[in-house]
Amino acid sequence: MNTITDTNYSFPGQKSVYKGKVREVYNINDDLLVMIATDRLSAFDVVMPKGIPFKGQILNQIATQMMKATEDLVPNWLIATPDPNVAVGHLCEPFKVEMVIRGYQSGHAAREYKAGKRMLCGVSMPDGMKENDKFPEPIITPSTKADNGEHDEDISREEILEKGIVSEVDYLVLEDYTRKLFQRGTEIAAERGLILVDTKYEFGKTKDGKIVLIDEIHTPDSSRYFYAEGYEERQQKGEAQKQLSKEFVRQWLISNGFQGKEGQQIPDMSNEYINSVSDRYIELFENITGTSFEKADVSNIDSRIEENVLTYLKTV
Repeated sequence: MNTITDTNYSFPGQKSVYKGKVREVYNINDDLLVMIATDRLSAFDVVMPKGIPFKGQILNQIATQMMKATEDLVPNWLIATPDPNVAVGHLCEPFKVEMVIRGYQSGHAAREYKAGKRMLCGVSMPDGMKENDKFPEPIITPSTKADNGEHDEDISREEILEKGIVSEVDYLVLEDYTRKLFQRGTEIAAERGLILVDTKYEFGKTKDGKIVLIDEIHTPDSSRYFYAEGYEERQQKGEAQKQLSKEFVRQWLISNGFQGKEGQQIPDMSNEYINSVSDRYIELFENITGTSFEKADVSNIDSRIEENVLTYLKTV
């Protein structure tokens, strides 16, 4: 099971390295960012002990394709993809919020709703909804961008502005971009027979002050999809929806007594289960992109990435 779960490169002009839950970001000359999508699996803000084969490639290639499919609407940070697991883009100062947008009452929103809450991040949710019902209009429910090891927290637009996390002028742009991206993502999903249920977007500001989309977009780690076929019938019968997202991993963890809470042990993931997760991610890739997944050579994935990045950096 050849996976990449950690990197320790030393690229020319390297200034610093930021290691997130899944991605590792190398600052080159305070000008470029080299973002490596590892095979780490994160759920409930906890990184699982084992990597998932091809997961990083899948996330990187979906995000790349979706950025190209939305660049006419919203500018993004991306410049090149010199390796299946690598994206290179402009250095940006990230905003300290994640822009979560929900078209349906699912996942975290559904769990809060079941607990009796009718407000999420300062936004009201109508009474009388069933889990996975469509909201009258998509709702934006931001979260704080947590540092390593900390949980993201729900936050309202009002709190973001009161605390000065984002200026009002910039926040209006973030909201506008979020709605435009979600609408385009919904249209792309519909073409594939899917429903884009909810997703998150992250934004940053370039050195010249332009707000751009960063990180990932419309991947199974950042988004939840339903199959459109049979959606209405399942809702009417009160049945669970057929999903394309990381939710299947969360549900497996919950059923094995883990929700990321203090004192809980991560259940053992057998090689058989790990490979089944990999297969699901490949299924996600093919459904979301409408193309066949081509596995990269992982015989020495660490050296492959280093060689491809070094070759690219010589051209810039």
